[in-house]
Amino acid sequence: MPIVEMESRQVVIIGAGPSGAIAAALLKRKGHDVLVIERQHFPRFSIGESLLSHCLDFVEEAGMLEAVNAAGFQRKTGAAFAWGERYSAFDFSDTFSAGKPTTFQVQRADFDKLLADQAALQGAEIRYGDAIVSVDFERVKPQLDVRREDGSEYRVEADFVLDASGYGRVLSRLLDLEAPSNFPVRQAVFTHVEDHIDSPAFDREKILVTTHPQHRDIWFWTIPFSNGRCSVGVVAAAEHFAGRDADLDACLRSFIAETPSLADVLDNAVWDTPARTLGGYAANVKTLHGPGFALLGNAAEFLDPVFSSGVTIAMRSASMAAAVLHRQLQGETVDWQREFALPLKRGVDTFRCYVEGWYAGTFQDVIFYEDSQAEIRRMICSILAGYAWDERNPFVSEARRRLKMISELCAKDAT
Repeated sequence: MPIVEMESRQVVIIGAGPSGAIAAALLKRKGHDVLVIERQHFPRFSIGESLLSHCLDFVEEAGMLEAVNAAGFQRKTGAAFAWGERYSAFDFSDTFSAGKPTTFQVQRADFDKLLADQAALQGAEIRYGDAIVSVDFERVKPQLDVRREDGSEYRVEADFVLDASGYGRVLSRLLDLEAPSNFPVRQAVFTHVEDHIDSPAFDREKILVTTHPQHRDIWFWTIPFSNGRCSVGVVAAAEHFAGRDADLDACLRSFIAETPSLADVLDNAVWDTPARTLGGYAANVKTLHGPGFALLGNAAEFLDPVFSSGVTIAMRSASMAAAVLHRQLQGETVDWQREFALPLKRGVDTFRCYVEGWYAGTFQDVIFYEDSQAEIRRMICSILAGYAWDERNPFVSEARRRLKMISELCAKDAT
């Protein structure tokens, strides 16, 4: 048999994106040995560019807030929504939950590299360009077979493995953990533009979410960056792409042309970057953990980009998993289902409720309702800021009942 290059580590993290970097830093700060294996080289492109306020709580916990604050990213104060002539803005400084009043809109290539570099500065070892090719969790300690870019391979034995591989979903694939999502298949088409936005009504410190004037299940994101560029994208179900130009740039611009308020905002844009697409992104798994492993962020479940919840869920899962794993490595008996999976799922399910309500139109009715009570708007704003785990908020603890109640009130007033 060939001799296999072998090493033993305490914690192996698959992926150096936000959840992997946060988990690595938190575990290093607790004194643990951490190896991060990342298939790509940073910086690399990623979507998910509009951060929620709750993200910065975990950035701060991981000792990275000073570096992020100093990086020159676009300040974000909230979220704005537009539908025809209707406009509704939410400010993260006015929320039910106590939290960060501002956050950032970031080009993820730069942001993710900054977080990974900060984790490395704190002592985490990150190996770029290495790919996991097989795993064995039947042993007392998990083993990962890893292939370098030059084709050589090595094996790592670990006390525990955290999968932070995002859309790569490494362990989900290799351990047959994939489960169907109950969300309809949707597609996103997006690009970056030199925006030259001169509309006085446009707030560069907020993400703009625009609803198509005729089809309420089609929506657009407009995310301004600090360098005069913008991320622009459309999300729609597959049937809305039928009959459109197969060219992605033409397809995206045709959707925007049908939406006058957004077309006006982007009237001066220079379309200098080829559009990309991502489809069928909603995903789920059979379990978030097992003997020797746990899944973080998008490596476990991804809902939908409409409320920019992906990075928040990823960072929240990293913080929770690092806390449980630290105690386990200290010799304590832990319950991953009770201490990690169930509490994480409660917040994810809160986001799920409002994503479903968005596409059904009921949450849009609430967003654009002109006579909402200030306290109700503050409760909703808390969720938009990422505080979907704050059970003191009735729109978290009773999400479905509260949304149904308030949407029915909006509908009644409308008639």
